[in-house]
Amino acid sequence: MKAIVVTDQAAGTAGMRLAERPRPEAAGNDVLVEVHASGFTPGELTWPSNWTDRLGRDRTPSIPGHELAGVVSALGYGTTGLSVGQRVFGLTDWTRDGTLAEYAAVEARNLAPLPGDVAFTVGASLPISGLTAWQGLFEHGRLQPGQSVLVHGAAGGVGSMVTQLAREAGAHVIGTGRAADRRTVLAFGATEFVDLDNDTLEDVGAVDLVFDVIGGDIGKRSTSLIRAGGTLVTIAGPPETRPVDGLAIDFVVESDRVQLREVVQRVRDGRLRTVIGNVATLDDAVAAFNPTERVSGKTVIRVRP
Repeated sequence: MKAIVVTDQAAGTAGMRLAERPRPEAAGNDVLVEVHASGFTPGELTWPSNWTDRLGRDRTPSIPGHELAGVVSALGYGTTGLSVGQRVFGLTDWTRDGTLAEYAAVEARNLAPLPGDVAFTVGASLPISGLTAWQGLFEHGRLQPGQSVLVHGAAGGVGSMVTQLAREAGAHVIGTGRAADRRTVLAFGATEFVDLDNDTLEDVGAVDLVFDVIGGDIGKRSTSLIRAGGTLVTIAGPPETRPVDGLAIDFVVESDRVQLREVVQRVRDGRLRTVIGNVATLDDAVAAFNPTERVSGKTVIRVRP
């Protein structure tokens, strides 16, 4: 099968190449998915799981990518809950070959049915951003109606999902970004916008929840904005500072079938929009991941027409 492979961690996306790889087998409790679309974020190549297995052994050449949408083509021994020919989408295991390929073996529990009225390209764009937003807001942030949420990077893939879900949950949403992002962030449902280049972040005042995708200085300054009993949720690594009277939680997203169903249902009925910036074929994937101009939104690879 055709797949994108990597062998050199230092090379980043420039080290990707299209190659022939053996088609994977569906082990126990797995399904083999005929991949129709794959989502990818360049930052994934910094994750150790792309390069070593759980025992720290080199596993290159490896196939990156963890988001997919496709059709179940085979079931492993003992696999239940899904059937051959079913449309699915989801998030693959971190330490197995990924989704930038014509086929991928995935644990069945990591997949959810993809409704027929949701395009494969849309389905492939949802798992990481949708699950990260859901888990950060509702599992770790314990968001309640009427609370205030400061969302950093609110125009991005994760931030836009956080903004929309928080607004739907009845929160007062303050989004941050660059000046050019203002209209986009407000359209996603934020009530206020903070230009991080020109506005003073501290003017926001006290909030119940900060969702941080940036880290660094912005993350440190955000801790002082959290009111007593509030929470800083971050996916930018362990926070350098913590709220005086609140929680600081960093987390890694996990696959969850029930949450995937919640996310895709909101896409179907128009409550949630995903941000897709570029759609390319598998043959053109390497060039798509090394663009000559800045692309806003997620890059999705259409593996099959």
